Amino acid sequence: MHKNDTKLGLLARLDHMFTDREFFMRSHGQVRFLKFSAKLQKRIAGGIAVVLGIWLVITLAMTVNQLTVSSERMALAAKEAEVNSAENRVTRYKESVDGVASDLNERQNALEQITKQFIGEEGAATAASVEELTDEEQKLLDDTKKISAAIPGARQLAELEARQIIFAKRLTRAAQKRTQQAESAIRKFGLNPDKLTGGDDAAAMGGPLDPFFGDGDELHPTLERLSIALQRMDTLERTLLAIPSAMPANIANMSSNFGYRRDPFTGGGAMHSGIDFKGPYGEPILAAATGKVTYAGRQSGYGKTVKITHGNGLMTRYAHLSRINVTTGQKVEQGLQVGAMGSTGRSTGTHLHFEVRLNGRAINPRPFLETNSDVLKVKANVRQRANTNSEEKSGASRG
Repeated sequence: MHKNDTKLGLLARLDHMFTDREFFMRSHGQVRFLKFSAKLQKRIAGGIAVVLGIWLVITLAMTVNQLTVSSERMALAAKEAEVNSAENRVTRYKESVDGVASDLNERQNALEQITKQFIGEEGAATAASVEELTDEEQKLLDDTKKISAAIPGARQLAELEARQIIFAKRLTRAAQKRTQQAESAIRKFGLNPDKLTGGDDAAAMGGPLDPFFGDGDELHPTLERLSIALQRMDTLERTLLAIPSAMPANIANMSSNFGYRRDPFTGGGAMHSGIDFKGPYGEPILAAATGKVTYAGRQSGYGKTVKITHGNGLMTRYAHLSRINVTTGQKVEQGLQVGAMGSTGRSTGTHLHFEVRLNGRAINPRPFLETNSDVLKVKANVRQRANTNSEEKSGASRG
């Protein structure tokens, strides 16, 4: 009975909060009444409560995910410190000097493979040579004396091991610095780097087992941390390169912006999903970023159209073309001519309709085309490093 009374009391209070309300407005001597029913007020309050609930759930999930990632990183750091300690190194050397030598050789191969894949030899040499030794790195070198005292003849192997670990740590810091630069640049485009690179695809992995070490042992924690840092760096830098930031034509005359406008044919209000650039007939139209042509042909309303998919849900559309220079499935680099300006489709005159879409939703292209010079410099550096790495790999394959 007490519970029912409490429930009835709460319902009565709720009904009292949401009662029919009337408001009047006086304008030019006329009085108008606006009525907000209790039912409508409850629906609005319920909608707000649902939105707040969803927001709280998403925030909680993100917090839990960050805490999980942080705990995993702390566990890896603790494991790394334990494995790299002088005591553990002495123990391994005592068990088998030959075994340590074999491990160091395999670790060197792993380091070279990881480095060539993500940074290139020139980038690795630069990253490893610019820093002074940290206290932790100096301690690793000093520990070689303890190993030499405990195991005669092991000094050279101990120094090699220490320098391998130091090299991996320096590359890790260099990768983390480049990652931060890429993250910052992506945010200045108005995009969230975590959402842009996240999703189920980020965790989709597979393939036959081909371990770095012949016996299938676990990857050394220092190399594991390096591998994680380089993969994150590589993902973000590839994402940055895929963001369309180059002008699609060598003209700056925008005849219609993104957003709601008066339709040029009907005169009614309509959503304009891109930016229109006015220019001369036949003006070259250029790819705004590296990508793959996923459509090249006529499209209703757009006329002759080219669509380029850039990855991570980003797509650009080039419409009303007079000529198409690419084919579906073709890979294109930033600045490649994909067509020529025209007035095909639903068009009132010669111009380019340029769109940027993220996961199928049209977004304003202007922030991408008006990015500051610092961001473009980071992007240019990433592109230069990517080209250098490709040339090194091509040279190695030819050799």
